[in-house]
Amino acid sequence: MRHEPVLLKETLELLDLKPNDNVVDCTLGDAGHSEAILEKTGPKGKLLGIDLDTEAVLRAKRFLYRFEDRAIIVRNNFNNLKKIVDENKFAPVNAILMDLGWSSPQFAERGRGFSFQTDEPLDMRYNAKSEIRNPKSETDYTAADIVNIYSEKELADIFKNFGEENLNKEIAKAIVDFRKRRVSKDATRHDSVESKKIEKSGELAEIILQVYRTKLHTDKEIPWIGGLHPATKVFQALRMEVNHELENLKQALPQAVEMLASGGRLAVITFHSLEDRIVKQYFQTIAGKKVRLVNKKPISGTEEEIKLNPRSRSAKLRVIKKL
Repeated sequence: MRHEPVLLKETLELLDLKPNDNVVDCTLGDAGHSEAILEKTGPKGKLLGIDLDTEAVLRAKRFLYRFEDRAIIVRNNFNNLKKIVDENKFAPVNAILMDLGWSSPQFAERGRGFSFQTDEPLDMRYNAKSEIRNPKSETDYTAADIVNIYSEKELADIFKNFGEENLNKEIAKAIVDFRKRRVSKDATRHDSVESKKIEKSGELAEIILQVYRTKLHTDKEIPWIGGLHPATKVFQALRMEVNHELENLKQALPQAVEMLASGGRLAVITFHSLEDRIVKQYFQTIAGKKVRLVNKKPISGTEEEIKLNPRSRSAKLRVIKKL
């Protein structure tokens, strides 16, 4: 299943692409936006596509194969934007796109822990061999590491700030209580015990579900039916923490403005209030000095698009033009 690009028509219009323009897609994904951009910027316009996810890079190469050397695809983190552009001698840069949503194949891929609908190892890194380093450690942190190591307060803060989860404290407490359970490492020895760990996505989803069932006074044996699953916001928060999504965005925005040629445009599609706030505040800070706001209010999906692609419901598009 190929990921459906969000706000495609609006993005192409506001980027104001011309034939032979060079464009950077900072978050390549399934290359839906990139494919449309290459069609719009022919015959000689080039695209530099960036994605940290190895699987996304491989999919994008298949989808963009027909464009041959017009598509340059790089596996890297877009917080290294300036370095990537310089190394590929990609100039001038007429437009840059950042689509901050995760792609459907990432969610659907088994074994990566993004989904709570199947029982998978709690990883959630966009790339299992990621260069991303957690500030707490020299080693990569997976979602399992976070739920098993972080304090109750740290977990509650993550669930509140990144997931906007109302039961953040209750869920954090339930996770820590689960960790306090002792399990035997050696059935023959009474002193051989260790703390219980949360290692699978289904395990974590069930802990969260129990918190909601207790809150709603519902039967603990009845599965969750209908509506937003209680684990949705917590899983989103963990994904954002594991991949340092907000930090990457903050680092990439000024690099994007620097890399743009005069008159070039930067379009950012956000799906989360914190992301949108970062983009809005940064754009406002440099408006009138380095850039002009193309749209003062964010563009959202039409009713028709939301009906066809429910993910576009929370999407917001902001665009600036470099002076």
